[in-house]
Amino acid sequence: MISYTDKVIIITGGGSGLGYSAALSIAQLGGKLVLVDMNKKSLEESKKQILEVAPEAEIVLVEANVTSEEDVKNYVQLTMDTFGRIDGFFNNAGIEGKQNLTEEYGSDEFEKVVSVNLNGVFYGMKYVLKVMKQQGHGSIVNTASVGGIRGVGNQSGYAASKHGVVGLTRNSGIEYGQFGVSINAIAPGAIMTPMVEGSLKQMAGDDWESAGKEFVSVNPMKRFGKPEEVGNLVAFLLSDAAKFINATVIPIDGGQSYKY
Repeated sequence: MISYTDKVIIITGGGSGLGYSAALSIAQLGGKLVLVDMNKKSLEESKKQILEVAPEAEIVLVEANVTSEEDVKNYVQLTMDTFGRIDGFFNNAGIEGKQNLTEEYGSDEFEKVVSVNLNGVFYGMKYVLKVMKQQGHGSIVNTASVGGIRGVGNQSGYAASKHGVVGLTRNSGIEYGQFGVSINAIAPGAIMTPMVEGSLKQMAGDDWESAGKEFVSVNPMKRFGKPEEVGNLVAFLLSDAAKFINATVIPIDGGQSYKY
């Protein structure tokens, strides 16, 4: 049995998608949550929905931009001021960006995607790790992607940033294991979140649902993954049950990344 009683977990991108799903799983297991997102309305909706399922959950909402180092310092400090500890960190906020061939991919767009997906992850790790090292324990899960372990066409910024997350995860896991801190990444494939829906709409416009069916037809499991399936994996990886898993990247994609 996994328990989060008295454990404090920070989740970035907690207003929707994978962040919300992980928050819901952890709240049901007794965890205290600090949900971080740029969208205040989404945060409030997440909290409302979580409390409907786990009415005793303690949830703090923080409106912040992960590309701002100052905002990141602030959400870490707020967590310490409120709870006095950080047991787990789901470093999840990310964007896909526009799709285009590399030669036509906008430089500003590239910098924007890398700023959120890689710099934001780095800032989060930088300030959370200081706390966890001093505590002598903690677990971090970074959101990479199957696009971070193999190529993904027309998404130079996304693929480059997620490869960076993989490298940062492995490197930091090697550094901080000696301090009782485990650091891993998940590599989701086609999970039906607002981001994936947006990606399909970029590719196929109004015919995005048909494109989605064709996309998953090559998956060994012949379907999209569910956000709650990723949330359950994150809840396991951040728990005491997964303490000896470190510096690794775990695909959750129905087997697609191993098919090619």
